[in-house]
Amino acid sequence: MDMAKNTGETDIPLLLKGMNPILNSGEYVFCTLEKDAQIHVDDVLFFFREAEGNTVVIRRDQADAAEYAYMTTFAWISLTIHSSLEATGLTAAFSSALAQHRISCNVVAAYYHDHIFVPVKDAEKAMGVLKAFSE
Repeated sequence: MDMAKNTGETDIPLLLKGMNPILNSGEYVFCTLEKDAQIHVDDVLFFFREAEGNTVVIRRDQADAAEYAYMTTFAWISLTIHSSLEATGLTAAFSSALAQHRISCNVVAAYYHDHIFVPVKDAEKAMGVLKAFSE
């Protein structure tokens, strides 16, 4: 695949208008695991190594089955537009809009899309806020 053709959109007005958020099924949790903890890669939505331990985001039912501790349960919203990792202002725009509605968010930027984790109780409200950008 020619990566030069897959760098993503950088124009903020186009990104906001075309972000087309989708609410993924399931409930997700952020867990911290000891550095030597064993977890199967197929169970992990994302992984980040920090000095204090390894952070993983996994389905709540998997965390419960493994008896991993977590504090809050999240809904996972994906922005379907292919955003560039170098786009400036996208996260600020949607996180500010969510904050105005008192919705906390945790954002993960992957290569093709941005992913937003909001408390499960706020999922539908967050979808409304995000969809308003394309109206």
